[in-house]
Amino acid sequence: MKFRSIKGTKDILPPETSKWQHVEAVIRKIMQNFNYEEIRTPIFEQTNLFTRSIGELTDIVSKEMYTFLDMSKESITLRPEGTAPVIRAFIQNNLTERSPLTKLYYIGPMFRQEKPQAGRLRQFHQFGAEALGSQNPQLDVEMMILPMEILRNLGIEDFTLKINSVGCEKCRPGYKELLKSRLRKIADKLSPDSKARIEQNPLRILDSKDENDKKITADMPSILDHLCIDCNIHFTSVCSLLDSMKIRYEVDSRLVRGLDYYTKTAFEITSSSLGSQNAIAGGGRYDLLVEELGGKPTPGVGVAAGIERILMLMEKNKPDKFPECHPRLFLVGVGETAQVWTFFKAIELRKKGLAVEVDYLSRSTKSQMREANRQKVDYVIVVGEEELKTKAAKIKNMKTGEEKTISLDNIEIP
Repeated sequence: MKFRSIKGTKDILPPETSKWQHVEAVIRKIMQNFNYEEIRTPIFEQTNLFTRSIGELTDIVSKEMYTFLDMSKESITLRPEGTAPVIRAFIQNNLTERSPLTKLYYIGPMFRQEKPQAGRLRQFHQFGAEALGSQNPQLDVEMMILPMEILRNLGIEDFTLKINSVGCEKCRPGYKELLKSRLRKIADKLSPDSKARIEQNPLRILDSKDENDKKITADMPSILDHLCIDCNIHFTSVCSLLDSMKIRYEVDSRLVRGLDYYTKTAFEITSSSLGSQNAIAGGGRYDLLVEELGGKPTPGVGVAAGIERILMLMEKNKPDKFPECHPRLFLVGVGETAQVWTFFKAIELRKKGLAVEVDYLSRSTKSQMREANRQKVDYVIVVGEEELKTKAAKIKNMKTGEEKTISLDNIEIP
């Protein structure tokens, strides 16, 4: 019997892993520049953490979560998103005691039972950031800038920022009732999913991907016309900050995101290069979530982005942006004595920080040179009995073909 990876999962193999490492290094650099600290939470949590935070009627909770009973009969779920676990850790570990403002980021796998397709896997990877402790709209804008800076540092410019306000506990209930009254009149024309959402989650109907739903709800009232004074001031401030920084954006009043915990600001970053699965990143404000999960009232705002989709964009737009990962030096040993010497010398040079490879298959000199070419090394040194006697050998630059003699006791790579 041959075992295969589970549908919707993917092995990340060399040389693709070097691309992932490059993207992750850029993410970490930008996060550090913005003073976000890394947090690592378990990949599984109590199921009710997600049902309570994300919302029982969302697609994620109702259709997509990997949930099971452990040996103690407790319901456990593989994390479908990163915000709820971060908030749980924030509350459990009293992170407010460290600082009145907590800024965290994460990188890791998430799990959803979706139909596998390009850019959408059942195990996928995200990076995200959360800022907890302030209602300042500057943080909303910072959350938008974070993924855009990461994309630009990866050579990606083809993206669009879309923003909206989804209101708060003061103004959203009235808008939802207005929306329900309008939607009930056209309920028979809606898709089954949207029809089921009319009473409990009508805002999600505005974000339906069903083309017929989009057409028949096109004239629904905009939430932006029904914001309370506080939400209106906050959204206007966000727009003013973006304008003053000359950051281009589109206001999309139908943008509500797929998670129930958002309040006020919601945003997405999309790219036309990705086709139907065009979202790269998304986020928003969640000023009630910490309290909802048992903590003290703490405003928060966050963002998350799909790493697989970023890699797809890089392949489409800037395939030359991936750095090559290969040894700097290949030591070719001619004969058994020389091959043993290359092994010891490689260990010595590696300890000094040099990436070195040698032959472990007792191959001919010609085969070793072919292997050095395949690995795209920068330099090759061929060592045989004569070179060991004289303690000198020629080092060859594999790009230019230039050769020069060096001491084997003092190997240095430019």
